[in-house]
Amino acid sequence: MGGKKSEACGRCSVSTAVDVTQSDDEEGAEHPFAGDRIEIEESKMRSVVRHEVFMGRIKDRLDRFAARVIFGKSGE
Repeated sequence: MGGKKSEACGRCSVSTAVDVTQSDDEEGAEHPFAGDRIEIEESKMRSVVRHEVFMGRIKDRLDRFAARVIFGKSGE
Protein backbone atom coordinates (compact mmCIF):
# COMPACT_ATOMS: atom_id res chain seq x y z
CA MET A 1 0.00 0.00 0.00
CA GLY A 2 2.76 2.47 -0.73
CA GLY A 3 0.30 5.23 -1.62
CA LYS A 4 0.73 8.81 -0.55
CA LYS A 5 -0.85 9.61 2.80
CA SER A 6 -2.54 12.97 3.09
CA GLU A 7 -4.25 14.74 5.93
CA ALA A 8 -8.03 14.79 5.96
CA CYS A 9 -8.27 18.03 7.93
CA GLY A 10 -7.97 20.35 4.92
CA ARG A 11 -4.77 21.94 6.14
CA CYS A 12 -2.98 21.05 2.89
CA SER A 13 -5.47 22.95 0.75
CA VAL A 14 -5.29 25.97 3.05
CA SER A 15 -1.50 25.91 2.86
CA THR A 16 -1.68 25.77 -0.94
CA ALA A 17 -4.07 28.73 -1.05
CA VAL A 18 -1.78 30.74 1.21
CA ASP A 19 1.25 29.84 -0.92
CA VAL A 20 -0.51 31.02 -4.08
CA THR A 21 -1.56 34.34 -2.56
CA GLN A 22 1.93 34.99 -1.21
CA SER A 23 3.68 33.99 -4.44
CA ASP A 24 6.07 36.49 -6.03
CA ASP A 25 5.71 35.33 -9.62
CA GLU A 26 3.32 37.08 -12.00
CA GLU A 27 0.75 34.31 -12.14
CA GLY A 28 0.44 33.90 -8.37
CA ALA A 29 0.64 37.62 -7.58
CA GLU A 30 -2.34 38.51 -9.78
CA HIS A 31 -5.09 40.30 -7.89
CA PRO A 32 -8.12 37.98 -7.67
CA PHE A 33 -10.60 40.81 -8.32
CA ALA A 34 -8.71 42.35 -11.24
CA GLY A 35 -10.23 42.35 -14.71
CA ASP A 36 -13.77 42.33 -16.02
CA ARG A 37 -16.73 41.96 -13.71
CA ILE A 38 -20.28 40.81 -14.15
CA GLU A 39 -22.59 43.54 -12.93
CA ILE A 40 -26.33 43.15 -12.41
CA GLU A 41 -28.84 45.93 -11.87
CA GLU A 42 -30.14 46.07 -8.32
CA SER A 43 -33.78 45.76 -9.43
CA LYS A 44 -33.01 42.57 -11.37
CA MET A 45 -31.06 41.16 -8.45
CA ARG A 46 -33.95 41.82 -6.09
CA SER A 47 -36.39 40.07 -8.43
CA VAL A 48 -34.12 37.02 -8.62
CA VAL A 49 -33.61 36.62 -4.86
CA ARG A 50 -37.11 37.63 -3.75
CA HIS A 51 -38.16 34.02 -3.10
CA GLU A 52 -35.02 33.39 -1.05
CA VAL A 53 -35.74 36.39 1.16
CA PHE A 54 -39.33 35.23 1.56
CA MET A 55 -38.30 31.70 2.53
CA GLY A 56 -35.69 33.08 4.93
CA ARG A 57 -38.36 35.09 6.71
CA ILE A 58 -40.62 32.03 6.95
CA LYS A 59 -37.70 30.03 8.37
CA ASP A 60 -37.04 32.72 10.99
CA ARG A 61 -40.70 32.69 12.03
CA LEU A 62 -40.72 28.89 12.27
CA ASP A 63 -37.53 28.99 14.35
CA ARG A 64 -39.07 31.50 16.76
CA PHE A 65 -42.27 29.42 16.99
CA ALA A 66 -40.30 26.23 17.67
CA ALA A 67 -38.28 28.00 20.37
CA ARG A 68 -41.50 29.18 22.04
CA VAL A 69 -42.97 25.67 21.93
CA ILE A 70 -39.81 23.96 23.17
CA PHE A 71 -38.47 26.48 25.66
CA GLY A 72 -41.58 28.53 26.47
CA LYS A 73 -40.01 31.87 25.55
CA SER A 74 -39.59 34.17 22.55
CA GLY A 75 -36.33 32.63 21.26
CA GLU A 76 -34.65 36.00 20.62
